[in-house]
Amino acid sequence: MIVLKLGGSVITEKDRAETLDGDALERAADAIETALADDEDEDERLVIVHGGGSFGHHNASEHGVTTTEGTHEAGAVMDIHGAMGTLNRFVLGRLHERDLEAVPVHPLSTASRDDDGDLDLPTTQVRTLLGEGFVPVLHGDVIAHAGTGATIVSGDELVVDLARQLGADRIGLCSTVPGVLDGNDEVIDEIVAFEDAADVLGESDATDVTGGMAAKVRALLELEAEASIFGLEGLEPFLAGENPGTTIE
Repeated sequence: MIVLKLGGSVITEKDRAETLDGDALERAADAIETALADDEDEDERLVIVHGGGSFGHHNASEHGVTTTEGTHEAGAVMDIHGAMGTLNRFVLGRLHERDLEAVPVHPLSTASRDDDGDLDLPTTQVRTLLGEGFVPVLHGDVIAHAGTGATIVSGDELVVDLARQLGADRIGLCSTVPGVLDGNDEVIDEIVAFEDAADVLGESDATDVTGGMAAKVRALLELEAEASIFGLEGLEPFLAGENPGTTIE
């Protein structure tokens, strides 16, 4: 079973509010279609998570909502969730054009945080959808947070929790870069500890309320399953079983 994240900065123009990168989304959908079509036994199970990009992050930033700073205003919740719902429909639309049985799972309706900030993400719905042959598509979202109102859950956080709970065999994060880059802009083939790449890990260069590459690596290092960070050109090879980009173990 594969948990795949499509980075928000991949499928949107992240420095322009609520702007889709249609060409990139088409390429991603083509790669997913090819992978599922090549699965001769039809036993490959796939969960997709997509980030917020210019849809979620700009709205969250406007309202001052992060993964820890919350809001008690329904209008703020609706703005953020509404923007993410719009992006989710774009993603689903491209998958449906390729006759893939993709369906949405909105974290606002299923997930929450306790007063310590720990995520509670029930996965019964996702498990059942997978068992019935669907491709669940989740996304970064705003969720209820005890004592704080509502805060952001990032796509990276969802990937980690889903992979752990569902027992994923492989995890892939499709990013705007071909992998984690060293000081010479060369891809680091493998990271087994955060300290291995601490000097070169930076934050996102566009509005991002959930952290950049450093946060991704930290999250993936928590998993038992092997993970990969790669660019859009590495998506099809990853889904075919290869290890493009940077492997996180």
